Amino acid sequence: MPVGIFRVCLVVITAIVNHPLLFPKENGTVPENAEEIIQKMKEREESLRLEKLRLEQEIADQEAAQKALEKAAEVVEENKEEKVRWDMWTALSMVIFLLIELWRQDFQEGNWQDTGGEEDDMAVLGKAFKGVAFPDKAVLASFYEKRILATTGDMARMREMVEGFADDLLEALRSVCNRDADMEVEDCMGVGSMYENWRVRKPFVCDLIVPFAPPEPYCFRSQIWCSGDSFPPDEQGYGTIKVCRADEDVTGCICDKTKLGEDMLCLLHSQANTTRRSSEMEDLLCFKNTQYLDADQVMKWFQIAVTKAWNRISHKYEFDLSFSLLDSPGALKIKFKSGKSVAFNLTPVVQYENSDVYFISHFPRSGLAADLLSSTRWFLSFAVYERRFIQLVSKLLPANACHVSCLQILSFLHGKQCSLTGPSGLTNYHLKTVMLHLLQARPSQDWAPEKLEARLQDMLKFLEKCLHEKKLYHFFIGNWKVPAELGFPIIFQGAEPLNLFRPFVLRRDVYRKTVDTFHEMLRNMSALINEYTVHIPLAHTNGICKESL
Repeated sequence: MPVGIFRVCLVVITAIVNHPLLFPKENGTVPENAEEIIQKMKEREESLRLEKLRLEQEIADQEAAQKALEKAAEVVEENKEEKVRWDMWTALSMVIFLLIELWRQDFQEGNWQDTGGEEDDMAVLGKAFKGVAFPDKAVLASFYEKRILATTGDMARMREMVEGFADDLLEALRSVCNRDADMEVEDCMGVGSMYENWRVRKPFVCDLIVPFAPPEPYCFRSQIWCSGDSFPPDEQGYGTIKVCRADEDVTGCICDKTKLGEDMLCLLHSQANTTRRSSEMEDLLCFKNTQYLDADQVMKWFQIAVTKAWNRISHKYEFDLSFSLLDSPGALKIKFKSGKSVAFNLTPVVQYENSDVYFISHFPRSGLAADLLSSTRWFLSFAVYERRFIQLVSKLLPANACHVSCLQILSFLHGKQCSLTGPSGLTNYHLKTVMLHLLQARPSQDWAPEKLEARLQDMLKFLEKCLHEKKLYHFFIGNWKVPAELGFPIIFQGAEPLNLFRPFVLRRDVYRKTVDTFHEMLRNMSALINEYTVHIPLAHTNGICKESL
């Protein structure tokens, strides 16, 4: 019973405590605040989720950046190691290159275009000679006597006739020229194979050069490729000639080098003076609007002057004179009434300073010739020094030395082969350059007449070596061994050696044709020589060798 009463009381108390009217103010807004709280909690949860995603993305980016930095560091480390290896190889390569270059320079200075001089040196070469039957001494001697000497006997008489006529023609040329305005022509000089006594191929052509100078008060000032001026590689061996007044400053006025403003005037040169100066330069055979001598203008002037001179003296001679070749402006031909003719070249040249080196207006072109250069570029000719060198060396050689004989035979063989298979890049000047190098390299006793066969083989093997290497250096340019007796200008001795075979490097078709022609000449050599050789008994071999040489 008491327990029941207690339970009833407990229920009543609980109902009173939980009645909604007991605490109306505290519990009246509970439902509305709950919804707001729930909404704010959802918004907070969403912002926390977005912040979490942002933080996770930043952490991922940082990890990726860290990995990239680590990878870059690894690549840099590998590059450093590789660079160290490459630097080592580069340094080693440079050392090897410098050693080779030093050896090459020593070789050029000590053995400049040297042939070795001994049979052991030649043994390395001569690959093209394998299987080639080389004529013996008796056959070569007979060939030289029957073919060379028999056809060159009239050269001296022809030279004398041409020189006499050329002197008369130039004297008449001086008389028809205006001494105050035209170029002053000097005496002619003979150069080339006809005057070095090794010309073998007909027709015989005399080469004469005619130095000329400008009228007073003008003078020539020359610039050459090795004097420090900028000349491209394909113009090595060329120069320019500037026509100046004798009292003119070499550096010239600043108005020639600087564009003056419209309101500025040079006190030395007015516009009228400039126009008159340009006209004077053209009258002095210069290229248009320049002071540089124009080779084409010079040849036109020279042809007109020669024509006038011939008209003045033609009545004295019983032959006709004409220009024979269009591509060689100085080529003249004398035609006799009998039908015979004599050809010669009369070429105007300009002297380089006080030497016997000459700027030549037009030079015979070969298969190696590239595109025509500007007409203000003049080729330098060393023909006078070449003739003097041959004359000087000949005095030191044994009697009847075989150096000229070797050159004549080689020139004949090459010319004969070219007539059969067409022209090649080799010229007679290349062959003469080979002989000049061997004359300097070998002792004088090696050129005795009985050594004709051995020296001819040397020339052929040396030429083969040069063709293989595509290098044949000009004999005088860069050669410190030129005899001092010649008085050769030192500026050319100190220049870089000039490779006459440089065009072979640029023109592979011409090089291939030249090598094929050379090898074909070697194979046909015996047949070409035997064609002009009378077979003789072996008992007379030695006697014929001595008599023919």
